[in-house]
Amino acid sequence: MDILNPTFENIEKLAKLVKENDLGEISVKIGETEISVKGKKCPAPMPMPMTVPAVGQPAASAQSAGDTAPAAKTVSGNEVKAPIVGTFYSAPSPDAAPFVSVGDKVKKGDVIFIIESMKVMSEVQSEFDGVVKEICVKSGEPVEYDQTLMIIG
Repeated sequence: MDILNPTFENIEKLAKLVKENDLGEISVKIGETEISVKGKKCPAPMPMPMTVPAVGQPAASAQSAGDTAPAAKTVSGNEVKAPIVGTFYSAPSPDAAPFVSVGDKVKKGDVIFIIESMKVMSEVQSEFDGVVKEICVKSGEPVEYDQTLMIIG
């Protein structure tokens, strides 16, 4: 792609890259030429479904609904964060075993996952020695820069 020539076709190619890789935005600036293509933002979390009481039944109060919500779990350890925006992959290929699973011991320098960004697969190595306590995303999910992906304790 000759980005110095900002034709409609080249802009379409950039838009396709943004869409296929679930990117928030891509910007290219060479000399006086600047092109910025923005993708869709991640959808907002769905609101909790409301239950409608049967006719003649009292409605549940907000206090009682809050009491049934699960407590936020806390996991202590070192957070492994996404170094780039892209798609998280736990294994080198769809039919291969994951690099690591919860409970596995890892050493500094071990490959623990891949992030694909703009059709480039980047292996991410552990910065810590320890045991994988939690994997916070599923394989194939888009991730943002600095998002916590794994906890190693």
